[in-house]
Amino acid sequence: MTDKANISSDGHRQRIRDKFLKNGGSSFADYELLEAYLTIAIPRRDVKPLAKQLIAKFGSFADVISAKSEDLLAVSGVGENTVFALKMVQEASKRLSWEVLKNSDAPVIASMDALVDYCRMSMAYQDVEEFRLIYLNGKNMVIGENVQQKGTVNHVAIHPREVVKAALEKKASAVIMVHNHPTGDTTPSKADIDVTRKVKEALDAMGIVLHDHVIVGKFGYYSFRDAGLI
Repeated sequence: MTDKANISSDGHRQRIRDKFLKNGGSSFADYELLEAYLTIAIPRRDVKPLAKQLIAKFGSFADVISAKSEDLLAVSGVGENTVFALKMVQEASKRLSWEVLKNSDAPVIASMDALVDYCRMSMAYQDVEEFRLIYLNGKNMVIGENVQQKGTVNHVAIHPREVVKAALEKKASAVIMVHNHPTGDTTPSKADIDVTRKVKEALDAMGIVLHDHVIVGKFGYYSFRDAGLI
């Protein structure tokens, strides 16, 4: 790269930084936000073409940071340092959304947006189904969570006995079941409805409330409570 090109690139990077610091990132298109981040991860290089290439391949900023490492590495111009940087953003986003949910002074029923944001960030972009439990205290405030099972692209095993056992170990007064549909369609299957009923019955017997069962996808969610199924 010539000195003239270096100067031009440096000037462009500075304009990106100035725009972000002045107005925040909400005014950025996905490729612009990704380009802004890549200027830090990949110094001294024009990263706009790479940012546009990544968005074109994966679909959005969220899709890029959530993509598998091996799929990112398959893109020309992406090395291990870039993958490391992108995965750090993904992990930071998960932790931030979890802290917002866990540290809320409101019960989870009043923090549904925070709950859905965390679940979608943590699960919606995976290519297999995952089942996790979120534990609540007597005031319906979040006290913990854990992943129970990972499954296939269209199935994950949910065992009522294991749900009860986990809730008792956490001394939870209530639980929220969450699983993802990698297809993006959050409509519950008959199996989803049946196992929810069985889990509710098992928890009821132990005096523990099944607060909700939430199915998340990339573009939305389904709440059994909102649908009147709990």
